[in-house]
Amino acid sequence: MKFSKTYILYPDNRVLERAIASSLGMLGEELAEAATPDTKVTAADIFRYTRGNYEQRSFSSNILDSVREALEASLTDEYRAKDPTGWAAAENALGNILAALGQQLRDVELYEKAIQCFNNALEEFSQEKSPLDWATTQYNLGTAMQALGRQEGDSKLLKSSIDAYTNALLVWSRKDTPEEWAFAMQQLGATFHAYGKLLKGSRTFEKSVVAYNNALTALDADNYAIELTATHNNRGAVLQHLGESEENPERLGEAIQSYDKALAVSMEQQLPFHLAVICRVNKATAQNLLAELKKDVALAEEVADEFELIIECFPHALQPLCLKHCEEQMNRAKSLALASSA
Repeated sequence: MKFSKTYILYPDNRVLERAIASSLGMLGEELAEAATPDTKVTAADIFRYTRGNYEQRSFSSNILDSVREALEASLTDEYRAKDPTGWAAAENALGNILAALGQQLRDVELYEKAIQCFNNALEEFSQEKSPLDWATTQYNLGTAMQALGRQEGDSKLLKSSIDAYTNALLVWSRKDTPEEWAFAMQQLGATFHAYGKLLKGSRTFEKSVVAYNNALTALDADNYAIELTATHNNRGAVLQHLGESEENPERLGEAIQSYDKALAVSMEQQLPFHLAVICRVNKATAQNLLAELKKDVALAEEVADEFELIIECFPHALQPLCLKHCEEQMNRAKSLALASSA
């Protein structure tokens, strides 16, 4: 079946930002100063949180090629022999830079090079001797494979991504490393969701919901506002697709509640306003599915009004494709209301 459109939110990539920051010392002073972020927000930037795992807002994206060149030049056999741990850390950093470039360019070869970098690092990091470094590298590997798997619709890559995150969770725990554990659970939820859409199986969606539920136990609004908003929103997307696959109105109701929680956090924590708009679009889409499933005229009319309001009041927060989605959903809701009335 073809699942309805949902907008997934991707929190800040802290691993990528650390990789860039740790590599700036390799650059000349002029280039390092140019790494400051571009604070101007264009219409294209508004949906940045929906573009993938390798978006970051702390540095200019123009710095990636320079950092890549510096890291590649440093990764010599001599460096590996002298400092294998430092060499593996540099491989990790390069992998994240390559994956970020791969996402920008939708370049399969760059993603594959990133995956190779993480596998190189795993030749030096072992679960027994350096468990935390090993877990971080497994997490990085999982994220790169997830991103490429989603782009290419490759179920084998997504399954491998699940395995890598599961490996990381052999070391990270809710008690000892709550932040890392929560982020891995969040990414595991996203991977199970993408994998489930390819398999068209409810069981995989259910695993995604469990992973997101786990992540929610370690996230709070004060310290992880964007991560919490994203987890509630993305959990809603899985429940929406689960409701569609099962034709289950209760699942759609759970999805709507999850979107509501995401919307509440984003508003209360005063996050970028477009995040709240995305949550509203997702919620109204789920409500539209529920109205169609239950033949609920009153709800269909409410949904049509909500999409009309979004289109009229927040055009600056909608990409052209999202605007088209809102218009299509509004017309579907109006058609259901008219048909039922007739």
